Amino acid sequence: MEHIIETLKEGGIILYPSDTIWALGCDATNESACQKLMALKNRPDDKSFIILVDGFQMIEKHIPDFPDVCYDLVDFADKPLTVIYPDAKRLAPSILAADGSVGIRVTKDPSCLKLIRAMRRPLVSTSANISGEANPTCFDDVNQKLKEGVDAIVMERLTEKNTAVSQIIKIGVDYSVEIIRK
Repeated sequence: MEHIIETLKEGGIILYPSDTIWALGCDATNESACQKLMALKNRPDDKSFIILVDGFQMIEKHIPDFPDVCYDLVDFADKPLTVIYPDAKRLAPSILAADGSVGIRVTKDPSCLKLIRAMRRPLVSTSANISGEANPTCFDDVNQKLKEGVDAIVMERLTEKNTAVSQIIKIGVDYSVEIIRK
């Protein structure tokens, strides 16, 4: 894991099993790394990323007006929950949607937590596929071009299948809650 952590700190891209599916990731505050990731995925410039954090303190660092209702939403979620928050700060510009919002998930995955805590920064979590292709459920499903294009691969849970996707809700500037995906 030390090699993976150094790769992230140096602006590299990793392939890793997330708390949902296999993902590509980088330091969510490093614009150069995010641009490199977008190019590798052939991802459109206008499509934002989801980021993983280790807890509320990290969210509050990037979401200055953190709504109280979100503590309960995240704490009581029965499966991975991504919350789209308005007016994000101190993240790479390409992470953000056109309206300045960002999707954030508090991960409980031990490997992801180790990476995030070692970097002390959010980790990009985008499906390990070429834009428009199916989500990979295990390492063998990941496109060979992506395996060759990353700077490091987390060699854990290679045969484990995971088809989970996160629930997604969006918090409005008026603190309204919209369910995007159940």
